[in-house]
Amino acid sequence: DPARWTELIAHREDVMLEDVDVFADFFVVHERAEGLPRVRVTTFADGASHHIEFPEPAYDLEGETNAEFVTPFFRLRYQSFLTPPSVFDYDVAARRLVLRKQTEVLGGYDPARYRIERLFATAPDGVRVPVSLVAPKDAPRDGTTPLVLAGYGAYGIPYPVTFSSNRLSLLERGVAFAIAHVRGGGELGKRWHDQGRMLAKRTTFTDFIAVAEHLIAEGYTARDRLVIEGGSAGGLLVAAVLNERPDLCRAAVLRVPFVDVINTMLDESLPLTVGEFEEWGNPKIREHYVYLRTYCPYTNLRPQRYPAMLVKASLNDSQVMYWEPVKYVAKLRATKADDHPLLLKIDMDAGHGGPSGRYDALRDLAFDYAFILVQLGRADLSAAPAGRPAAPVDPGLAGPAVGASGR
Repeated sequence: DPARWTELIAHREDVMLEDVDVFADFFVVHERAEGLPRVRVTTFADGASHHIEFPEPAYDLEGETNAEFVTPFFRLRYQSFLTPPSVFDYDVAARRLVLRKQTEVLGGYDPARYRIERLFATAPDGVRVPVSLVAPKDAPRDGTTPLVLAGYGAYGIPYPVTFSSNRLSLLERGVAFAIAHVRGGGELGKRWHDQGRMLAKRTTFTDFIAVAEHLIAEGYTARDRLVIEGGSAGGLLVAAVLNERPDLCRAAVLRVPFVDVINTMLDESLPLTVGEFEEWGNPKIREHYVYLRTYCPYTNLRPQRYPAMLVKASLNDSQVMYWEPVKYVAKLRATKADDHPLLLKIDMDAGHGGPSGRYDALRDLAFDYAFILVQLGRADLSAAPAGRPAAPVDPGLAGPAVGASGR
């Protein structure tokens, strides 16, 4: 009988519910608001609610296994650009986080040497797009700081603000890193996803451009010091942005990019095509086809000057077939009107996630890092042994994890 029901969690347009944990004396709601995960605790005795306060402006949260029903604590996992993965117990009565475990970072790591910022850029339609940024603490805002801007924006998947010890090599060289939490992702809930898919997909690209322009206008970087990067559906994002605004950045890295959208979505024998009509559209429907033609990266390559580019493919990729980036690079080489580097790197053993071995993965990302540092003029080649290039370090630029259900 609905008349006997009691509302515990009211619907809010600007908040997405992700999970609920129920205990004997309280319940915990994992939410997402303003693009950030947060935790709300409600006690049964008085119905009072409060949010847990976290010390950094941008971070990522996960609920840990909480097997005890009668307990004054619950456990969660926290990390950020500067805080390595950490397990906390939260004392509900005292409203206090108690650190239980934290991943050790070797090499004299000092988070006080860097800063995290949470920004918002205004999209062409007036929507505020969240941006998470980490930079050396003393990095000036005068347009002289190199910056790598990453994005994804698909499947309703948020781009998490996670820790990477490898990214410290980037920061130590004075290079900042930022994430554009563009529409198509899930940072602000279902509507955020819906506003960046199907016949609204171009919003993802205009959001990303708005973020880049905001960072430039506010002095965080400059166009000739900006590198943009994305993988899979994030590679589509980068490729589409480059067609629209090739002047936006100095260089770009596209990892297993989904660049031939029309032909891929026409081939229903491919494993993801039919299941993803709701994400990209079905080009056999005229309205969808006409819209896809406006942004499909391969279709929209044209004679213009493009920035330096590194495009990567994997021979055993079942989600973005290797021929997509290969044909894209072939057409781009024949079309572009510049002499900037255009590199195609194919891994003959890897799948969609790249090399699986620990050292193979580091070596693969080191290649990306070398490309980025050379383009930014930050590569120190003087330290290389005679006859051998310097061995750079993994930049930690991988995007959000995407399973077999998406690109």
